[in-house]
Amino acid sequence: MTTTMSFWDVGIILFYFAVILWIAKWASKGNKEGSAADYFLAGKNQGWLVVGASLFASNIGSEIILGVSGAGARANMPMANFEIIASLVLILLGWVFVPFYLRTGVYTMPEFLEKRYSKACRNYLSVVSILAYVITKISLIIFAGALVFETIGVPFWTGAIITVIATGFYTVLGGLKAVIYTDMVQAVILLVGTIAVTVFGIYQLGGWDGLINTLEVAAQTPGNPPAERFFNLWRPMSDTEYPWTGMLFGAPILGVWYWCTDQYIVQRTLSAKDVSNARKGALFAGYLKLLPVFIFFIPGVIAYALLQKGEINFVLQNADQALPTMINNFLPIGLKGLAIAGLLAALMSSLSSAFNSSSTLLTIDFYKQYRPKASDKNLVRFGQLATIVLVIVSLGWIPFMRSLMGGGIFHYLQSVQAYISPPIAAVFLFGLFYKWINAKGAIVALWSGFILGILRLVTEFMANEGVLMVEKGTLLSYFLEVNFLHFALVLFLFCAVVLAGVSRFGNPKSDEELALVTFQKSNNSGKFKWSKDATLTVLLVVFVFVLWALFSPLGLAG
Repeated sequence: MTTTMSFWDVGIILFYFAVILWIAKWASKGNKEGSAADYFLAGKNQGWLVVGASLFASNIGSEIILGVSGAGARANMPMANFEIIASLVLILLGWVFVPFYLRTGVYTMPEFLEKRYSKACRNYLSVVSILAYVITKISLIIFAGALVFETIGVPFWTGAIITVIATGFYTVLGGLKAVIYTDMVQAVILLVGTIAVTVFGIYQLGGWDGLINTLEVAAQTPGNPPAERFFNLWRPMSDTEYPWTGMLFGAPILGVWYWCTDQYIVQRTLSAKDVSNARKGALFAGYLKLLPVFIFFIPGVIAYALLQKGEINFVLQNADQALPTMINNFLPIGLKGLAIAGLLAALMSSLSSAFNSSSTLLTIDFYKQYRPKASDKNLVRFGQLATIVLVIVSLGWIPFMRSLMGGGIFHYLQSVQAYISPPIAAVFLFGLFYKWINAKGAIVALWSGFILGILRLVTEFMANEGVLMVEKGTLLSYFLEVNFLHFALVLFLFCAVVLAGVSRFGNPKSDEELALVTFQKSNNSGKFKWSKDATLTVLLVVFVFVLWALFSPLGLAG
């Protein structure tokens, strides 16, 4: 892809890098020498604004921006439902999960699982989480970032190495505090850059009516989707990609795992000064998660409209290039640099979060287990070393990842969470509400769910690559034909049954051991008092339903 970067665009991007590194250096100075709480949990004194912005920025990586905008260009709006449903799940994080996490004082999610169940459950989640981060999260972030690098004319290898090393540098330097403060700034840059793309694109098409008219004219060409398909979140239950039943009942299971039990995300709430700030941060992130529909998905639709008018050029089969193409070939001087800085901000914030959460897991769940008397200073040093190793592994993984991404594995890496998340979500959710659920039931549910999920993942990959021949009408064909969101729901229910059934043959922990990790009558004593948090929660739910109604057959789609 050719680039038309100006001096001012390059200057804005370089200024962005300078600001981020300066903020990271400033944040790292605030760390107490050798304090594990400061390095891994940012001192546990962060306010709601920082927590919420970091939750949003950590989640919004380049792969999500390019993937959601690509979905917009392909008239695949149901994908945007993952962003909207996240707002509801963040309510669950703030009201249900956060009080337990902060009350127990844990550093990691596997550590909480040990307090609730056993060390075997802790080890399971630690290993699965670290492998998932290195093989999927980091790989996807770097691969999606390659499109950003190419947009500004920087070769893949050069751009990947610069960004990975720069991100790794400030993550090693300042730990979680440097990560969340740079996240806050990067969230602002990301929002400003993508909003600029949306506003400028709409203006070029002659406003919203101009966009709709362009889509309606394009729909008259055979093979092009109807205009209303671009603005419909809902598809019939028989849809092979995103049925409404899968979205309403399967996607929330993925959300519970990702937003409520995954170290990558939850670590930000653990840095909050108290439960109130953690909850407000989660709610703030919930409001921010409503924006991707307008600043990621709509720009993809705009790019499609500009393609139909012949004003930009990209291949619809690779629609993930829609947004970078629009930025490179369409935005004026200055805005282009700002928009690219926004994409780089998304890339670096997600990458730093992956590095930091992985190093925290390696330090607290492995190193500290083998050296329980290790000082805070040694824990911090090991965490820094673990981050450096992760940076090196990431750089070494790039050539393998790049060759694999050329085939169909990109899809499988995206859908892998549907196959590993249900057992984890079941164990966390039911463990909070039912004291009789025990460690025996939890570990059996985790491993049986994992085996079924990986079996589906591997057989699906082999079948699609032609390695495995599947005859129509066989049990294996039915197993593979189940939509991945429906499969997540079925797997969740299966794990719940196993969890409950096996737990009946074991003994639960004592009430004293479960006092901090399960709901108790004393936890909910007294009448519920209406608060500002409750008002914000209700408003967030209302906004979600308004969006669902707006982008439905009875809303804009009509």
